[in-house]
Amino acid sequence: MQYWTKLPDSDRKAKIQKALAANINFSEDITLGFPASHLDSKVFYDAPFLNDAPVLQTFVANPNHIGCHTLGDSEHVFQGTQELEREVLNVLAVDIFKAEPQQFDGYISPGGTEANIQALWMYRNYFKQQCGALSHEIVIICSTDTHYSIPKGANLLQLDLLQIPVDFETRQIDATLLDIQLQKARENGKKYAIVVSNMGTTLFGSIDNPSVYAEALEKWGFQFKLHLDGAYGGFVYPFSQPDSELHFGNPLVSSITVDAHKMLQAPYGTGIFLCRKGLIENVLTEDAQYVEGMDLTLCGSRSGANAIAVWMILFTYGPHQWFEKISVLQMRTRYLCQQLDALDIPYYRHPDMNIVTMKANAIPEEIARHFHLVPDTHFGEPLWYKIVVMDHVEVSHLTTFTEELKLHVHA
Repeated sequence: MQYWTKLPDSDRKAKIQKALAANINFSEDITLGFPASHLDSKVFYDAPFLNDAPVLQTFVANPNHIGCHTLGDSEHVFQGTQELEREVLNVLAVDIFKAEPQQFDGYISPGGTEANIQALWMYRNYFKQQCGALSHEIVIICSTDTHYSIPKGANLLQLDLLQIPVDFETRQIDATLLDIQLQKARENGKKYAIVVSNMGTTLFGSIDNPSVYAEALEKWGFQFKLHLDGAYGGFVYPFSQPDSELHFGNPLVSSITVDAHKMLQAPYGTGIFLCRKGLIENVLTEDAQYVEGMDLTLCGSRSGANAIAVWMILFTYGPHQWFEKISVLQMRTRYLCQQLDALDIPYYRHPDMNIVTMKANAIPEEIARHFHLVPDTHFGEPLWYKIVVMDHVEVSHLTTFTEELKLHVHA
């Protein structure tokens, strides 16, 4: 690990307060050009306990992290907390996802949905600006298990979308149907593909193999860029499966999305967007000339406090304690699967993820409601119910759930 370490509480507090001191202070500094967007002390009480709560101090200070701080200049009045965002991005891109130092760009986004759409927008513009593509020649490709942000992005960008079916039991991409659909797309004039490959789907935690897409796309002569949606799996899979190919060390991977407000338990909404150097410039908003630096994000203004919250979590745990945490969750997930096996309850679980998705016909509706299980649909008869094993889901809770299931099975 080049950047990620565990820091004691005193060091974390001092570093955040130093960063805030390097930012503008709207209560004390004379500033006429920037809106004083710190939280109004008449409404949000400036309590003494904030001196011992540096993350809450940052929310009150409310720094604006507009721009992309890995590329060029940014608003100098928030340079202190921007530096901590860069530290977060170094940890994620280099230490977790194996990018070369200084060979990536990225930012803390207001959620994974925006980060995914940022990737689609960036690649659409890349193909149009760098390859001379026309919109009708570009297609977005993903599996039917992919997050709904991808169809949403296709709608916003007015691009065609191919959703490839997956096997009902294994949740793996159907390579035969992928080949057929790509052939048809090529015959219909598609030349460029934006591929979204999953590192932990929302409902199943299933993992796509990017090579399946790449081999078929190369066969049919597509130019393509591949984005990894690791919103669910980004803080799990690299630790439970360190030998995977889902990182920037794989030349197929050009960008990655991670959600910090899921496994990392950062405040909503906190997504993370990472990409290789030389790509994000394709979405430069040249009209934003009053913004210092370059506006290269879909959201524009965004909260620096979310970035500081992620920094605090990462440097509280450090890499070894985070690995330990994921290992404990894996153990609990295996325990749940063992109990379901004993009851002959059918389910899907990727062996390196902490999501267990059970077939709905084996779960009584009253039990699903009582334990707040998430269905695959709220608009009809569900086929699946899922459990996400996180810190708050203890073995005792899982035992209570399976004991109730046992009563149903033996009724």
